[in-house]
Amino acid sequence: MTTESPRETTVVKGLKGVMAADSFICLVNGTEGRLLYCGYNIDDLARHSSFEEVAYLLLNGKLPRQAELDEFQSQLAAGAKLNDGERAFLKSIPKDTLPMTALRSAASVSGMYDPDGEDISAEGAYRISVRLIGKIATLVAAIHRLRQGQPIVEPKPQIGFAANFMSMLNGREPSADEAKAMDLILILHAEHGFNASTFAGRVIIATLPDVYSAVTGAIGALKGKLHGGANTEVLKTLQQLGSVDAITPWVKSVRANKGKFMGFGHAVYQTADPRAKHLKELSRRLGEEQGNTLWYDMSVEIEKQVTAAIGKNCNVDFYSASLQHYMGIPGDLFTCIFAASRIAGWCAHILEQLSDNKIIRPSANYVGPKDAEYVPIGQR
Repeated sequence: MTTESPRETTVVKGLKGVMAADSFICLVNGTEGRLLYCGYNIDDLARHSSFEEVAYLLLNGKLPRQAELDEFQSQLAAGAKLNDGERAFLKSIPKDTLPMTALRSAASVSGMYDPDGEDISAEGAYRISVRLIGKIATLVAAIHRLRQGQPIVEPKPQIGFAANFMSMLNGREPSADEAKAMDLILILHAEHGFNASTFAGRVIIATLPDVYSAVTGAIGALKGKLHGGANTEVLKTLQQLGSVDAITPWVKSVRANKGKFMGFGHAVYQTADPRAKHLKELSRRLGEEQGNTLWYDMSVEIEKQVTAAIGKNCNVDFYSASLQHYMGIPGDLFTCIFAASRIAGWCAHILEQLSDNKIIRPSANYVGPKDAEYVPIGQR
């Protein structure tokens, strides 16, 4: 057996910085800390828009007029309804199944009950995309309710997407700040360029299967601990510490043991994550509303000490942990909430990929042996 030195080839592990396609959907400027959805600054969308408007923007490349938004909301409401087959499947899921595992499978099952599920024409893929944006939130809420032994709450689309989502999760209509918090979480997590789950969805749809296959694959990618689970780990840290006084020795211990501070730093942003400040403010407001600012106070102190210690800013995951905790959302459901938001971005990218499709087929730099001599099994 002989080996040859690999040819001179530049391999970019993780494809960081590699431009894989042109896209009109999102600009992530890590140097300046800017995030744009279809040209609109995330700060403006967070302050003035709703998730429904943002989802429409991502799918259509423009903000809707009122009549367009009304029609879009009606389509979302229609998509949110569960059919008998979906209900039966959800009720068959073992209660100890991880929520993201259940959601991944439920999204795939939904495709079997969609009579238009195989349609990947421009019109068909758009209809399915709107349907899925409405559907995923209902699936997440149903999974949460059923594992608690509680009945599925029927959608109430007339109260707005975010408030309806909270109602389906908790079995009661949310306060104004709770609804605003969910709306903000959905807006801020809706899109972020060619992240792992979005790129996975584009790779899958590029082979021309169906939208449900691409979304199921994206959910599978988001399930990974290196992508969608950071805020769950932040909540675990807050719960383990339990007080502001415990933070200083904890920071010193993590530093001494060369550990990692979850919720700090970002693969793209070299400056502050532009999304974090919006969640921080709502975490404060909900803590005050509930008469318990401990989780917010701890988060502020951790942010202060960790940033001073390692020179990295907190990211969108950090304050979403305390905020969702105030909203009554358990930590192991956080990534499902992420999926209920990012479905808008996934579908926007799926539509964009289909509009000018070419199968995504990169090359590998082979570094293994060559000219290996085959030996029959009896002689090995």
